[in-house]
Amino acid sequence: MIEQILPAGVASAELFDDPPGLAPHPQEEALISRAVEKRRKEFITARHLGREAMGKLGVEPAPILRGERNVPLWPKGVVGSLTHCTGYRGAALAYALQVRSIGIDAEPHEPLPEGVLDSVSLPAERKWLKKAGTDIAWDKLLFCAKEATYKAWFPLTGRWLGFEDAHITFEAGAGGTEGTFHSDLLISGETHSGPPLASFDGRWIVSGDLILTTIAVQ
Repeated sequence: MIEQILPAGVASAELFDDPPGLAPHPQEEALISRAVEKRRKEFITARHLGREAMGKLGVEPAPILRGERNVPLWPKGVVGSLTHCTGYRGAALAYALQVRSIGIDAEPHEPLPEGVLDSVSLPAERKWLKKAGTDIAWDKLLFCAKEATYKAWFPLTGRWLGFEDAHITFEAGAGGTEGTFHSDLLISGETHSGPPLASFDGRWIVSGDLILTTIAVQ
């Protein structure tokens, strides 16, 4: 599923459940020592997939620790992103010389809970949603795209990006279940290094009960 919406040069791995008996990397155990069983399984599987993607890149598999705001810490010279939700775990990695940052997010394909939309969207986005069709849970897709936007943003800036700080628009492909999105960043986009950020372009897909969004910043 994820390979369909990632560019060449980005390695990925995904699973739709947690393999039985999968153990965490010894150096990661402390990160989930107090986690409930469901959270432990999702964490272990997602990082297992991260190391699988490392192998596809030709990178020696390594522990994936956590940095500021729980951002995954990748081996030197590698950028990447993890995601997990009910029914999906995924990882996407690339060499930093080819891709500046990656953001991926998966969510169940169902509407947002009542009362959530106003806190995660802009007035212009809500106006567009009123005109969108009902074949796609566009409100959840919007949330998913905002999550991918934040995941691509933070490693480059080290700064918070609120839901109100990016205006997202969508285009659907011919089949109606995949397409592209554009994230206009509404705050200053200075980065740790390299050119400042003004926007991101991403891709989305809906398959069965899942929504998946990806951004690879070139």
